[in-house]
Amino acid sequence: MGAGVNGYDGGMSDSLGSFCLVLHGHLPYVLHHGTWPHGEDWLYEAACETYLPIIAMVDECLFFNAQPRITMGLTPVLLEQLDHEHFKQGLEKYLTERIDHAKQDQAEFDKIGNGHMAYLATRWQNWYGERLEQFRAIGRDIPKAYAERSQAGYIEILTSNATHAYMPLLLEDASIRGQVRAGVSSSERILGFKPTGFWLPECAYRPAGKWSPPINWGEKDGRIGIEHLVADEGVTHFFVEHHLIEQCNSEQVFNDGQWWKVNWEEARKYASRGWRSVNTPHGVNSDGTGLARLAAFARDHKACEQVWSGTIGYPAAPEYLEFHKTWGPRRGLRYWKVTGKKVDLGEKHLYYPDDLDATIHQQASHFCDMVKERLWNYREKTGRQGVVTACFDAELFGHWWFEGPRFLRDVLLNLNADSQINLTTSAGYLKDNPTDKVASLPEGSWGEKGDHRVWANDQVNWMWDIEYRCEHNFGKLTHDLPWRKEPQLRHLLEKAGRELLLLQASDWPFIIRRGQAVDYGTKRFMQHVARFESIMNIAEKVAANSDYLGAMNEVERFEVKDADIHDVIFPTIDLNWWNM
Repeated sequence: MGAGVNGYDGGMSDSLGSFCLVLHGHLPYVLHHGTWPHGEDWLYEAACETYLPIIAMVDECLFFNAQPRITMGLTPVLLEQLDHEHFKQGLEKYLTERIDHAKQDQAEFDKIGNGHMAYLATRWQNWYGERLEQFRAIGRDIPKAYAERSQAGYIEILTSNATHAYMPLLLEDASIRGQVRAGVSSSERILGFKPTGFWLPECAYRPAGKWSPPINWGEKDGRIGIEHLVADEGVTHFFVEHHLIEQCNSEQVFNDGQWWKVNWEEARKYASRGWRSVNTPHGVNSDGTGLARLAAFARDHKACEQVWSGTIGYPAAPEYLEFHKTWGPRRGLRYWKVTGKKVDLGEKHLYYPDDLDATIHQQASHFCDMVKERLWNYREKTGRQGVVTACFDAELFGHWWFEGPRFLRDVLLNLNADSQINLTTSAGYLKDNPTDKVASLPEGSWGEKGDHRVWANDQVNWMWDIEYRCEHNFGKLTHDLPWRKEPQLRHLLEKAGRELLLLQASDWPFIIRRGQAVDYGTKRFMQHVARFESIMNIAEKVAANSDYLGAMNEVERFEVKDADIHDVIFPTIDLNWWNM
């Protein structure tokens, strides 16, 4: 934000405040790395069950003369895959196979005389057929479809770091810069514009200062706060978990046309200003040197809990489609409903999709009332208009909760018609409501217990030891080797840089810790490590002998080719991304 920031004017209007829906879209890199049960099917499922339906949901709101506003995170690694021809061909094939699967189910149900399941199978045929028709209608270009709706003002697209790396635990600030610069560059290349909002992977944040890694690699003094590392690339705002704002320390306030330094007690004494409230963005600066360069939105956990909670959340309604029970041994379709929270899969009842409108409408109305209540409470405490920022994983809507996009449609239509609520994007809110306070935030994430334990623990700390060695070796060789003068050497180090980005993905320790596809996560991490180390070894040999590239042995040639075949995203790597 810098010196150009204007403070809050304290004005009042009939509006209670604003609602900002934030959907975090992300999948790890899976192209050319398996299909089913782990691999490309994850991407195809997410595309047809979440990313295409969200586009359709926005268009449906427009059809009803509403003005939808959503903030959509599309991580660079997801964008790269959605933009790739291999994905486009694969999704068409996947959708066609799903239609054929539904036809086979229908024939089987007709044969056994189960009319209702046959009816559901015809619905699946139609549903997948509509997704295939939609995909072709947008030119098979999902990123372009989102970019067009962004340019029209209906969607704000967030960027992120390249591969969803867990930034607070990376060893070097140069590695964070490399991830952020690669991600911003990728988003700009694919979307045609540079997003200003940034999704911190896992909402994970680390302030400036002394830092200790999760394993014995020694303390580091003078780490740069993550807010500065992303602000350096033109980012104006990001998102954090609620407790980071609720536990922040006050640094500066905007009064009488200028910024003033305050002590940490300001936040406690003057809560009426909105300090430590999730319903107003805070400027962020953790090094005490001056004004904030960006703002942090906090997830409103009380509003979000009603959606994502496994116990009280809307998706647990008994009428909704059951996710876990399918017909058939592989890629089966779903024909049953939730039925009850503690009902065994064998006891689930058949799904009745025509009976859902009332439930969806009731839940959407309840959620909108909760948004208004949250804004009323904030206004009562502060006399100000606030914002409810509701952040969710995008795949909750459509993939995990099949009816989720219809719920979002009803929420947006309801709030669009409410004169007391402003639908907004995060960038739009900041434009109309500049921050008037700066805070320093503690370290944390939106993971279990709000800290790093999901990504740093006895199950996965061996990965950090390897990752740190890779970071160190890459930094050393890109500093020591003459790649600026030797194109062959630069080309090899660029390949190694791609593998470094891919092995740093937070997804690998996450699925290992959660016990989800443990073998796949371990395999993928080690594959990228092996390719990285092989290419780095070859680069050292080429640096010692410029003719070595032509004299590589059969194994070395295979290793380079293997990386080119399997790891096909981020086509343009710039080694300067890692320079401080």
